[in-house]
Amino acid sequence: QVHVAETGGGLVQTGGSLNLSCIASASGFDDYVMGWFRQAPGKEREGVACISWSGRYTDYTGDVKGRFTIFQDAVQRTVYLQMTSLKPEDTAMYYCAVYQYCNGVAEPAESAYWGQGTQVTVSS
Repeated sequence: QVHVAETGGGLVQTGGSLNLSCIASASGFDDYVMGWFRQAPGKEREGVACISWSGRYTDYTGDVKGRFTIFQDAVQRTVYLQMTSLKPEDTAMYYCAVYQYCNGVAEPAESAYWGQGTQVTVSS
């Protein structure tokens, strides 16, 4: 069983920064990718960023390009989302997932392992 856990959410003012972390507890992830997704109240979940386990491939949704950075530590089996210049519209529950391949930032069509989410709130 794979366990995925996110940490690092919180409350921040507009223009501030937050760093999210996601750790996957199981081994054998050399061929997997990890992605960040978010869901705001009343909205559908959307993809934010995706990274290959090697770190050589990354992709972002347009709204966060230049503001968010996804990177990984393969040894620690941890993926990070560094968020800067935060806006109130970034307020959402942020989820991490482990799955087979990045299709841009689309949700995985195949089976995936999801975390419970961490709340990010950006005040205006």
